[in-house]
Amino acid sequence: MPDSIKTKKQYLYLILCGIFLTNAIVAEIIGAKIFSIEGTFGISPVQIPIFGYKLDFNMSAGVLNWPFVFVTSDIINEYYGRQGVKKISYLTATLIAYSFILIYISTILTPAQFWLDVNNTDSQGKALNIDEAYGKIFRQGLGIITGSITAFLVGQVLDALVFHRLRLITSNRFIWLRATGSTLVSQLIDSFVVIFIAFYIFGNWPITQILAVGSVNYIYKFIVALLMTPIIYLTHNMIDKYLGKENAHQMVEEATYSPM
Repeated sequence: MPDSIKTKKQYLYLILCGIFLTNAIVAEIIGAKIFSIEGTFGISPVQIPIFGYKLDFNMSAGVLNWPFVFVTSDIINEYYGRQGVKKISYLTATLIAYSFILIYISTILTPAQFWLDVNNTDSQGKALNIDEAYGKIFRQGLGIITGSITAFLVGQVLDALVFHRLRLITSNRFIWLRATGSTLVSQLIDSFVVIFIAFYIFGNWPITQILAVGSVNYIYKFIVALLMTPIIYLTHNMIDKYLGKENAHQMVEEATYSPM
């Protein structure tokens, strides 16, 4: 492979890793906010009956960009194989833990008095303790942090494995099948792992509530995964043009049969 192509290959990996890292870490940070999908779009709560509960689509704000994490993961797997995915996944998990540590430290620092004074009321003129609000937003419990990192690693490893199996079965045909299929399988596990660890092992939720909330989360992720399929093809075509179809095809073939 010519040096120019090797350079392009390295740049592409750096860009994909940057997109992956940024979206994963940002998703973890903004995930502290829970929002209503129905309320956001001005529709009535759906009240889905699952395992004895009537649940709405109340989601962590992290779902806004989390699909891009798995799309980028599939693209990395497509051109750089499972090793490429594993390297960035382990690095990202480490950086997420590092981010949580720094964020926690920031919440226990003594606030400057002027900062408290200039932010002592909200937009409606009501009293506000900005330091307490900051702490409540960013200080997540050990269970949520542990569940989040565990779910991320399990989901990524499973996604890479299923993606690789499907590409071998289909002989690198049907990009949509290996990309969407691997995401749907990995997200099935991810949807339940994080809340099981956070709210069953570390909390007091009954298993039926874990199953109910996890099911609603997965329904949302299932729909989004299907909607993201065109982006997979668009990104694939852009990379093929950037590298050249012959070089891109060679990378895909090497990634398919590369060792674990």
